[in-house]
Amino acid sequence: MMSHLLAIFLGIIIDRIVGDPANWPHPVRWIGMAIKKLTNRWNRGKNAFKTGFLLLATIAITAFIIVYAIVFLAYSINPVVGVAIEALLIASGLAQKSLKDAAMDVYHPLVDQNMELAREKLSWIVGRDTGGLDESEITRGVVETVSENTSDGVTAPLFWAFLLGAPGLWLYKAVNTLDSMVGYKNEEFKEFGFASAKADDVLNFIPSRVTGFLLIVMTKSHQTLSLRQRLQIWLQDAPKHPSPNSGWLEAATAVQLGIQLGGTNRYRGVESHRALMGRAVYQLEAHHIKETIQQMQKVTIGFFILFALGGILLGIA
Repeated sequence: MMSHLLAIFLGIIIDRIVGDPANWPHPVRWIGMAIKKLTNRWNRGKNAFKTGFLLLATIAITAFIIVYAIVFLAYSINPVVGVAIEALLIASGLAQKSLKDAAMDVYHPLVDQNMELAREKLSWIVGRDTGGLDESEITRGVVETVSENTSDGVTAPLFWAFLLGAPGLWLYKAVNTLDSMVGYKNEEFKEFGFASAKADDVLNFIPSRVTGFLLIVMTKSHQTLSLRQRLQIWLQDAPKHPSPNSGWLEAATAVQLGIQLGGTNRYRGVESHRALMGRAVYQLEAHHIKETIQQMQKVTIGFFILFALGGILLGIA
């Protein structure tokens, strides 16, 4: 237990400081290549729904077994080697620094009033059309992305690392990558990607809600509302999001910062309306990007402390 907790702690620190170096042979790329190859082979005809489940099982189980074998071998050599290898595997599955860097890549041109560059940088991290967006809408895109991915990219992987170590984290990352590649409700993937999309929803169910709650109770509130009032707004707004999990993060961020998220987005010129979350006490401005990053960092620490204490108490019991 203590070895795994130490590996998780070190993984968080490594990710916070180092992140994902550009030339690092990242496992997600290998998972993505395998998904693409199998999708080309299996996403055909009337059996697409069934083969979608086969794809999910093949990718997730393979990722778990490979990482389990690496961790088992490392610990069998020496506990120190085991902790070091598991910490690196955990760090490579987290996204604190990469999220921060991507957000700040938009923030810097935004505060310099270089709107064209800010829109271009935003287009790298969101699917919506970014042409013509003003400071408020650019900021909203970044804040929503960082909020949503605080769970997807940080606390949900940590949750599965606490339960199953680095193999659990990479099982989650495999499912999350599957969802991002085939979990669409369009004609091409509606049947084939069904299993992957639903599995990702299930694996994110608890982490997203715990993370949203920690956002409310741990981070600075920019409103005069009481904790109870903020929790009530959070519980009312979160289910409005079309995703069963993302709303719990975005609603919490909106409540804490006193801003409003959601509204109208355009995808290839087609308008899409999202339910509004939070109360617009303040207009969205560039500084809210930095504040959202700070929330992510604080919640990551709180998430680790919460589950580490839970693990230690469970071990004692």
